[in-house]
Amino acid sequence: MMVDISKDPLGTGSDGQPVYLRDIWPTSEEVSETVAKSISREMFISRYSNVFLGPKQWQAVKFAGGQTYKWDVGSTYVQEPPFFASMSPEPAPIVDIKRARLLALLGDSITTDHISPAGNIKKSAPAGEYLLAHQVRPEEFNSYGSRRGNHEVMMRGTFANTRIKNEMAAGTEGGVTRHMPDGEIMPIYDAAMKYIAEGTPLIIVAGKEYGTGSSRDWAAKGTKLLGVSAVIAESFERIHRSNLVGMGVLPLQFKEGTDRKTLGLDGTETFDLLGFAETLRPRMEIALTITRADGRIEVAPVVCRIDTLDEVDYYKNGGILQYVLRNMLRAA
Repeated sequence: MMVDISKDPLGTGSDGQPVYLRDIWPTSEEVSETVAKSISREMFISRYSNVFLGPKQWQAVKFAGGQTYKWDVGSTYVQEPPFFASMSPEPAPIVDIKRARLLALLGDSITTDHISPAGNIKKSAPAGEYLLAHQVRPEEFNSYGSRRGNHEVMMRGTFANTRIKNEMAAGTEGGVTRHMPDGEIMPIYDAAMKYIAEGTPLIIVAGKEYGTGSSRDWAAKGTKLLGVSAVIAESFERIHRSNLVGMGVLPLQFKEGTDRKTLGLDGTETFDLLGFAETLRPRMEIALTITRADGRIEVAPVVCRIDTLDEVDYYKNGGILQYVLRNMLRAA
């Protein structure tokens, strides 16, 4: 049974009359008067003047002075990322993509966890080998998610999910690919580094719903650091598509009726994306030129999934980080 204490009596007084809440509840004036008598400025100063000092354990933490963070080159958790390395005050002209190779040929519903896993690090994985080389014991590897401040770990973990299947390396599971043209099977990270050393641009080809799942920023960051210039898919998850643009990776979408299967792609091909550098605009059509291993050439139109003029500016700057920093420098 519900009782309305504003109308129903709480009981009776010594005189036998009913007592209501309004009879004993203090007025606003009485509350203000009591606060003024009980609370003083000195009480706040005493309690909060040293709030930023923290406990003794916090005060004992050693730190460097200065206005900028002092990177610890020995840390396996936090390293200075290379996103601004050799960045010029003005962006360099964007260029067409020529003689690119496939780093991975993937199916439908590739999630951001497939692309950038957050789970445990295996000893045999490139990230595990990196940590072992830096005297980190396997029981202290922790997870990719806990080491996301170290790009060396995260880029080695990109496409390293144990459940990802790269159709270029049929019959395998995990982050492996075939380096072309020699066909050697190796971890995706190792192949990417080899391609970068050779000066070979890279692309990813995938099916529908590429980048589904959580909006994991390292799924786009790691893709960029592996030297991937473009991702061509049948469709994209909205946020991951945006994140790719924000990292300077070109998202492209197959036109209806065209996909990796109808084109018969197997990873032995080279790819050219020509003519977009000077005329880049949202959702423009670009010709994807496929050169087969036997020299045959096929052209398939793809749609540029840079969807807005702002995104064109991000891409021309090499990514949104560079775009923002350049604008800050101009305003300074």
